[in-house]
Amino acid sequence: MELNLTKPIVFFDLETTGINIATDRIVEISILKVFPNGNKESKTWLVNPEMPIPPQVTAVHGITDDKVANEPTFKELAPKVNEMIKDADLAGFNSNRFDIPLLAEELLRAGIDFDMKQRKAVDVQVIFHKKEQRTLSAGYKFYCGKELEGAHSAEADTMATYEILKAQLDKYDDIENSVEALSQYSAHTKRADFAGFILFNDKQQEIFSFGKYKGRTVEEVLTENPGYNSWIQQADFPLYTKKVLRLIKERMSAPKEDNRTDEEKLKALQQKFNLR
Repeated sequence: MELNLTKPIVFFDLETTGINIATDRIVEISILKVFPNGNKESKTWLVNPEMPIPPQVTAVHGITDDKVANEPTFKELAPKVNEMIKDADLAGFNSNRFDIPLLAEELLRAGIDFDMKQRKAVDVQVIFHKKEQRTLSAGYKFYCGKELEGAHSAEADTMATYEILKAQLDKYDDIENSVEALSQYSAHTKRADFAGFILFNDKQQEIFSFGKYKGRTVEEVLTENPGYNSWIQQADFPLYTKKVLRLIKERMSAPKEDNRTDEEKLKALQQKFNLR
């Protein structure tokens, strides 16, 4: 089943120096952009991470320091990457918890703003785990009847993820073929940031998910302890988490909208100046 799209969707996969969103770097990125008319555009880049690739990580994806030594840095590639994804929804395999957060970090580090306000995210792994509880290679075999050649290369994983999602739509009648429905179905706990340090409670208020203020609203904590935001901004937290906190702080400082009627405002002024 082909995807029912109202705007482009980008399937992408990252190979990295590790799994720490705040400190690790991309060494390979593959993008497959699918348009509503069915056209596709794809691109794969090797990336110089400007840091050593640990041997245990190279053992997984096969990318060595020598292989990327003469490749462009992500900062050099960032405008091209942003151009491909800027008008698109995003999809991947474990992308909500890893690929999107790490891509956001790299883009912010390169000076390109990034947020998800105007786009949806579809995590094919979540759909897979809710339905079958398998890995990507097993999922490719299960849904598509094929062996995944070149697993743990960004391009092979990206193409497999795209094929799996289409096969999932063929297999499950109860999954609606729209990016909005797929995004909702594949979502984890609702987060204000990507890394999950700031969540939403039942009242749609931002709350901290860690530390001594776990479960308390961000606005309450920043009012009580303004220095907590300064500490986070200086500590080893993801850039996107820091951005979210800055936006909340700016929102708290913005003038409050006065919803009183003219009569109520006049009465308040009379009371203030002791007028009758």
